[in-house]
Amino acid sequence: MDINEYRDVDGLWMHKFFQEDLIRSALGYKPRQDDIFIVTYPKCGTTWTQYLILSILADGHPPKTVVDFMLASPFMELMGAEAADRMPRPGLLKTHLPFTMQPYSPQAKYIYVTRNPYDVCVSFYYHLKGMTPKKVDVSFAKYCKLFLEGKTCFGDYFDHLLSWYAHRNDPNVLFFTYEQLKKDTSFWTLKIADFMGEQYGKKLREDAALLRKVIDASSLKNMQGIFNDQMRTIVKDLLNLSPERAIKSMEVYREMLAHEEPLHDDDGFVRKGIVGDWKAHFTNEQMEDMKARIAKKTNGSDVMDLWKDLELP
Repeated sequence: MDINEYRDVDGLWMHKFFQEDLIRSALGYKPRQDDIFIVTYPKCGTTWTQYLILSILADGHPPKTVVDFMLASPFMELMGAEAADRMPRPGLLKTHLPFTMQPYSPQAKYIYVTRNPYDVCVSFYYHLKGMTPKKVDVSFAKYCKLFLEGKTCFGDYFDHLLSWYAHRNDPNVLFFTYEQLKKDTSFWTLKIADFMGEQYGKKLREDAALLRKVIDASSLKNMQGIFNDQMRTIVKDLLNLSPERAIKSMEVYREMLAHEEPLHDDDGFVRKGIVGDWKAHFTNEQMEDMKARIAKKTNGSDVMDLWKDLELP
């Protein structure tokens, strides 16, 4: 929640926890024809969608540990391009990059998930609180101000969203919202499977029990049992892998983690997973500030129609 915890890396506004060499490595990655990317602004349903896709790929048997999950679907900005090269295939690559910075190929596939800005602000607040030293103020009021100024990790939410919204109809992009996935998980699971490859959608349509297994494996309860740990713990686990499985480039984190300051408690990597949690956090003044920000950033765009049925302020 401290502006000093962030810095610019080649135009990308990033938390200092992320290492510059690995960020640049991710930005310079050359996509393969068989690459599938899950791309989001943080806290837009990334982990749920990742796990759902991995469940599709594995016939309802997705990874059972966070480490196996991270190796099967590497977070590029955290782990670097080496993780993509070492990923078991078929697999899934994760980024939080705007379209203008995303490693791109017309032959690769991109699944972009977005979420209404009010809930993103709240969810990202709780996520970043667990990455903030205890000596730093972590009030929601302070974070909300940073979010509305676009001064949080991965930069401005609206710039990110609009950069991908312009490509929502591209043949190699599947664009949908967290709220749509939440409302009709079966429908969107099939849409995702079809987009990944005809064989995946066909298999799920022919086997209703398999479709249910894929969805159940990706339930909030199952994911909370696997993922509710701090990012630093996840990184430490990755660093302690056997040599044949380790991502050598991640060694840059070892010294930093050995000398880290005490951090605020967090609420788990997978928190509530609900729509409308913002109502318990935003004051009337903060709602007015968000409305003004939305009006300014989305002027001339119909992007907020994505959530016209939510009765946002």
